[in-house]
Amino acid sequence: MSALGGQLVGAIEAGGTKFVCAIGREWGCELLARQTFATGDDPSRVMLEVTSWLQERQSELGRLRALGVATFGPVDLAADSLTWGRITTTPKRGWQQADLVGPLRRAFPGVPIGLDTDVNGAALGEQRWGAARGLSDFVYVTVGTGIGGGGMSGGHLLHGLLHPEMGHMFLPGTAEDDFPGVCPFHGRCWEGLCSGPAIAKRAGCAVEDLAPDSDAWAKTIDCMAQAIVNLTCVLSPRRIVLGGSVRKAGRLGEEAFFARVRVGVRELLGGYIGAVELSERGLERYLVPPVLGDDAGVCGALALGQDQLRAV
Repeated sequence: MSALGGQLVGAIEAGGTKFVCAIGREWGCELLARQTFATGDDPSRVMLEVTSWLQERQSELGRLRALGVATFGPVDLAADSLTWGRITTTPKRGWQQADLVGPLRRAFPGVPIGLDTDVNGAALGEQRWGAARGLSDFVYVTVGTGIGGGGMSGGHLLHGLLHPEMGHMFLPGTAEDDFPGVCPFHGRCWEGLCSGPAIAKRAGCAVEDLAPDSDAWAKTIDCMAQAIVNLTCVLSPRRIVLGGSVRKAGRLGEEAFFARVRVGVRELLGGYIGAVELSERGLERYLVPPVLGDDAGVCGALALGQDQLRAV
């Protein structure tokens, strides 16, 4: 493969289930090469696989000029911290205090590294090339093994004390729902009620096998609508992009899933916010799936690396 037309940038989407690694250019979202590694519970093993693959591609395609990492969390994003680039209090086995940046620095000395959460990375990818293109105020949410949210306000990726943990907001649920949730920290938070593992535990089967008329779907969609309304009221985004595997909704289907969540959002808002985007027709353009699909995260990681290259 040829890298003609631009310097090379490495991209790593570090997910709770898999790491997606890719090589791109200093512009655009074309991926010249990509590979997937199981996350597992041994950070040393997966980081060796990642760095080895990137080094092999570098020997074939040319020198990497920057790296971008979009990772699951919680993760230390404070550039002046001694633990910058380390996973912190994740419930994922084996990954507490795992160092992502250290192995990359050792493998690629002097190469600038852009780091953010996987959802902020996906948000950046969708803003640059996808469903949020041209928007400076929006939210990206992924619903899969876990739930996380990122986005932009005033054209800047959302950060603060740490980074947004939207997936751990508490939800009222419904009066007749006594499901305890699966989050080991909070039980009935958004992730505890609506993630893939939560749906599977509630229903007793995998999401892709769940019948369209299942009560588990009804309760999950009620909770999803509550969370979307919370984000709408608190952050006032111009669009919410909903990604991750759960949005595909198995036998129910993505189109029906989005339609039902939009109905729930409209009913819960009760006409309070008088914006055309939140009307019955407007919600079709307000709550949307990612244009980049399952590549939003890795494309966002590429964008993080590209931004580091431009800043040098």
